[in-house]
Amino acid sequence: MRPLLLAVLIAAAPLAPSAARAAAASPAAPTATTSDPTVALLQELIRIDSTNAPGDTRAIAARLKALFDAAGVPNEIIVAPNGKAAHFIARLKGDGRRRPVLVATHTDVVPAEPARWTADPFGGELRDGFVYGRGAMDNKGAVAAFAQAVLRLARDPAPRSRDVIFLAEADEEQGQFNTTWLAQAHWDKIDAEFALNEGGRTLIGADGRVREMQVSYADKLTLNLKLRTQGRTGHSSRPLPLDDTANGQMIAALARLQAYRSPITISPAVADYLRATAKLNPGPLATAVGDLLAAPDAAAQAAAADRLIAAQSGGWGVEGLLRNTLVITMLTAGQKPNVIPGEAEAVMNARLLPGVTVDAYMAELRAVIGNPRAELEIVSARPKAELADFYARRSRIAPSPLDTELFAAIRKGAEQTWPGVTVLPTLLVAATDATPWRERGVPVYGLGPIAADAATALRVHGDDERAATASVRTGADFAYRVLREVTRAR
Repeated sequence: MRPLLLAVLIAAAPLAPSAARAAAASPAAPTATTSDPTVALLQELIRIDSTNAPGDTRAIAARLKALFDAAGVPNEIIVAPNGKAAHFIARLKGDGRRRPVLVATHTDVVPAEPARWTADPFGGELRDGFVYGRGAMDNKGAVAAFAQAVLRLARDPAPRSRDVIFLAEADEEQGQFNTTWLAQAHWDKIDAEFALNEGGRTLIGADGRVREMQVSYADKLTLNLKLRTQGRTGHSSRPLPLDDTANGQMIAALARLQAYRSPITISPAVADYLRATAKLNPGPLATAVGDLLAAPDAAAQAAAADRLIAAQSGGWGVEGLLRNTLVITMLTAGQKPNVIPGEAEAVMNARLLPGVTVDAYMAELRAVIGNPRAELEIVSARPKAELADFYARRSRIAPSPLDTELFAAIRKGAEQTWPGVTVLPTLLVAATDATPWRERGVPVYGLGPIAADAATALRVHGDDERAATASVRTGADFAYRVLREVTRAR
């Protein structure tokens, strides 16, 4: 069925169980209310369960459609072939003298374990100045902020020199029908001169002031790998030599991988970021940065890197700027306690620095494992025949340049919103849905319009995720300033 026809029919289509439960639960949501439209919209979006999997974002797309229809902004919903992943696209028209600016924010969220939360993960509860719920920071807060910013711009009578494309995307959280699929099927609807996406962080210091806004210009390459070992089986009462068993080989291989650290590689752009961070953080962190950049050899560099990682406020991120990283995420072996299994598997997630090839990295890991019987392969939904070309193209993606009108508008908007803030271009150690644009030569800048303190930032993908209501309001103001600046007639 054609996407446009699907968009017309979406309101009549039955909701998936998760969306239906969210719709039925809305009247019973917490009674706390707010007069701020951005905070209220964030609460509404949280109350729609868009957990991926299954990643059903149709109800969110329908809510956004109603909002933009009421404002008279042309829009449409494109539903992927799985019938669940719904991409919402609105286009606020300009005079066409310049090419569009695009804002992309994803509407699906990772799972939550309600028993571990102090609030309903899908309740949108207001408490002590925060909105609680899965997606509050990642990434429904940005959806609400940018949606309201575009709607505010639509009410602004000033002429606009370019279109603004607002994309509320689906399947970002490891789904199959994300922006890669959307770009392949509907590139003409999302083509732009440059784009905003998630990726950077806006940090609130201990003094309550926003001192630092990180804006990402590149993502690390995400690579999922599977390690498989095989060995003799038997009764657990008769131990076998460890090298002959699947588990014994697996344990040995994982122990080597856990102990291994890829060599440190510091690009000029990352070195600039570290110097700027050191100026903002005098003390142990600044000292470690100085030692790292002045290290005379690999051993001194590694020691300084360890001190920098330990000194980093918030406890995550900086190691990924310095080297390729690998984390063991899933383990599978055995069926019964008294049977020695014949096969063991481990799934690992690697994040590679720009320019690192997958083939070279896998060769590096095989050398670390040191067991030719251990099989290492890529985990991907793509056909094996396509993997080599796919990852070769991804490793060649160039970082986005920093001399564009959009980056200048980001800097200006940040300084107007948070006086005294330092805007820091940075490499994102994770990955976003920005790749389809960068792959086609479109600059993309990742940022977080919702400022967060260290405790709040660490809750992303964790328990009791939350966003400060004041930050949500201010984030919408910031987004509006950026879009107004980059679209103003010159």
